[in-house]
Amino acid sequence: MSQPKKHLGGRVAVIGTGSRAAMFVRGIVERPESSVVAICEPNAVRAAYYNSLLQELGAPTVPVYKPEQFKEMLEKEKVETVVVTCIDALHDQYIIPALEAGVRVLTEKPMTTDIDKCRRILETVEKTGEHVTVTFNYRYNPVHEAVKRALAEGKIGRILSVHFEWLLDTVHGADYFRRWHRQKTNSGGLMVHKSGHHFDLVNWWLDAKPETVAGIGKLAFYGDENGKRHGWAKDYERARGSAEAKDDPFALHLEADETLKSIYADAEKEDGYHRDQNVFAPGIGIEDDMSLLVRYDSGATMTYHLTAYSPWEGYRVMFNGSLGRLELEVVESQFRELTDPQISGGQIHGREPMPNPGDATIKVHRLWQKPEFISVKMEHEAHGGGDSRMLSVLFGPLPGEKVDTGDASKQTANEKDGALALAVGLLANESFKTGQFHHVKDLGFPGL
Repeated sequence: MSQPKKHLGGRVAVIGTGSRAAMFVRGIVERPESSVVAICEPNAVRAAYYNSLLQELGAPTVPVYKPEQFKEMLEKEKVETVVVTCIDALHDQYIIPALEAGVRVLTEKPMTTDIDKCRRILETVEKTGEHVTVTFNYRYNPVHEAVKRALAEGKIGRILSVHFEWLLDTVHGADYFRRWHRQKTNSGGLMVHKSGHHFDLVNWWLDAKPETVAGIGKLAFYGDENGKRHGWAKDYERARGSAEAKDDPFALHLEADETLKSIYADAEKEDGYHRDQNVFAPGIGIEDDMSLLVRYDSGATMTYHLTAYSPWEGYRVMFNGSLGRLELEVVESQFRELTDPQISGGQIHGREPMPNPGDATIKVHRLWQKPEFISVKMEHEAHGGGDSRMLSVLFGPLPGEKVDTGDASKQTANEKDGALALAVGLLANESFKTGQFHHVKDLGFPGL
């Protein structure tokens, strides 16, 4: 895995001003050697919110550019780094020209959403010699680092197989079915947008590359027909202004959260985007229940399942090795009740903890021995502590903070890592349609 030649930062432009951009803006402003110098965003209300945020943080407001002015912005503002946080399907429109201009690129995962866009990004990397940093923040979670160390130390020998189950609850999971993610043309579906995190973790944990993927996926819970079948459906298009939505536990009420109101409810007059759509409406184009089988170049296999309508949120990963077994369980939220606060702007991207948090356990069970537990401390904010540690590695430490030379400093993901995680999701989507096994080599991604 390649490492950046130096910290990102300097003169930074932020591309896209949804809720995720706030973490980067805060992190950049906190570091004196970096500054936000421009925003690229088509929605003027949303861009104005971020200029207000900059003022609140003690930083100056910055010029706002439209997407068609991107190249002009790079030159005029002498941009050194771009942070791409817009809709997934648009990432390539900024990554490629930034690479060609010699500007450092940091992009939210997924790197992009389809084969052709990924191929063009990789070809541009080869042509320019520049690189892309992909923010797989789960690598920086201390619990995941402990798993990586245990496997690398050979505690269970050679890894032969993995079983990975991820559960999204009916608050967080439902949220993907309210917003732009509900169409694969925007997000690639949950196999690309959400599970890409998990596929990267397994690639990294195993130090292996995926080769072959097969899967079955379906829309089992959300959507019009399922909502009626299971008795959850309510008759409205979006929650705002709907009497039907008032007592719907699946509805999102934007005005109840100041951040969501400011960047979505107040901004929808600009572009007509509704952040609070009915999860049981017709026209949803992504799956909510997905099973995969993946084979790696190490010989290991993985069975994977994602459920987006669970009563609790968390994940279990089991590694079977030649000397024993490692089991990881993380409970991010033990349960949800109707009296719990609805999802907030901070919870969407992990800045705030979920209600009713649980714990994490790592158990190593070697053959012919009693099991042992690896001591870990689970953090409930900032994606298990991954966001803050990632920012310190990518943008440099905060004033007074030590430079991280340990595990976190070695975990930066580049465009190849982004492409390998994306490959599993893309092949899964293809297998959902064909019922066949599909192979990474057939994607024709250069340099992998």
